Amino acid sequence: MNILVTGGAGFIGSNFIRLLINETDHNVVNLDKLTYAGNLENLKDIENNPKYKFVKGDIADNELIPKLLKEEQIDIIVNFAAETHVDRSIQNADDFIKTDILGTFNLLESAKQSNIKRFIHISTDEVYGSIENGSFSEDSKLNPRNPYSASKASAELIINSYWNTYKLPIIITRSSNNFGPYQYPEKLIPLMVTNAVEDKDLPVYGDGKQIRDWIHVEDNCRGVLAVMEKGELGQVYNISAGNEVENITIVNSIVKNLQKPESLIKYVKDRPGHDRRYSITNEKIKQLGWQPNFNFDEALQKTIEWYKINEEWWKRIKSGEYLEYYKKQYDG
Repeated sequence: MNILVTGGAGFIGSNFIRLLINETDHNVVNLDKLTYAGNLENLKDIENNPKYKFVKGDIADNELIPKLLKEEQIDIIVNFAAETHVDRSIQNADDFIKTDILGTFNLLESAKQSNIKRFIHISTDEVYGSIENGSFSEDSKLNPRNPYSASKASAELIINSYWNTYKLPIIITRSSNNFGPYQYPEKLIPLMVTNAVEDKDLPVYGDGKQIRDWIHVEDNCRGVLAVMEKGELGQVYNISAGNEVENITIVNSIVKNLQKPESLIKYVKDRPGHDRRYSITNEKIKQLGWQPNFNFDEALQKTIEWYKINEEWWKRIKSGEYLEYYKKQYDG
């Protein structure tokens, strides 16, 4: 199969591409706009693999996408491309509307004109909103509470309309909070690890007792692969590992692991509309034979160790050096 992975230079997308290249016979085309969160250094180890090809481009480009689908004879689209950071969506929602909604619409329109066998869309548990008790299932109503999650929920509604109206072979995944190697250091775990290594403040929103359900990125990628290979068309699959942990607990674990003083932890004003707890079921995807493999505490320790070992990688990101490099390489 020829697979188009959009947003493949990002955190989850690059881990998914590595899984495809190393463990399947599929050919992979990686389409990425190389915004601030797209980093080809994430894929240095497989960039010369004959089954892999990179194309710089935007999913909202209505000339590039149909051309790419035809020239590369794409069988499956896996859409990771998205603006994803809640704080950035609160400050400026414009990019989220353009990429998450209009970009997805453009992919759907192009796929409708092609012989696409499957269109896998990567969404998030944040579309459900916050839940005080219990867990959301795939049938729970959507209740997004910030511009980011609203843009993802909007994309899902459009995708579902293409299934119902055109029978475009779509499947949606909604994963819980991912962590692991190559995550852009604005997200909680890599931000806290890299700041702690540099003895910088560790900003914690509100009381830090917001609860998130954490899943190692490799477990999520294997879940996406299971859905791509065995999922039922027109369906939604939650992907979670059942690791519900308060943010402050994670921050304290990082501080302890790195043997840093607790005085680095600084409580800051909570962000607007901050959801208190996310929790989703995973019984449906387990029916495909998937289950999480990573123990949370062990995986967190290994993730901390990865950022310690790969200090050069994240320092180039934090300094902006890698952005300048790829701007010169691809934009002239």
